[in-house]
Amino acid sequence: MTASGNLFADLPQDATREHVAELLRSSAVTIERIVSYGQGSPPGFWYDQDWAEWVIVLQGSAVLLIDGEAAPRRLQRGDYVHLPAHTRHRVEWTEAAESTVWLAVHHR
Repeated sequence: MTASGNLFADLPQDATREHVAELLRSSAVTIERIVSYGQGSPPGFWYDQDWAEWVIVLQGSAVLLIDGEAAPRRLQRGDYVHLPAHTRHRVEWTEAAESTVWLAVHHR
């Protein structure tokens, strides 16, 4: 089955929470559009996933902290990062003045 769409169509307007929409899922990969409005990881929380993740910021900006790195990474439009499985990381913040739109590719 063929599917198509636009990543910027129908962006959620509810800025009180982060929005995750699954775009594609198979046994080896999941692709999500994430829309953030100033959200970050809860204090003390670290992602530690059993799968790898490749993520790109399409709009807005964010700061990503990767465990063991000396400084956080500021991600802006077009910036991407690949996180191997079990790479502890957290989102310190996302742009609050506008939506931050991410494309996340989770793979095994």
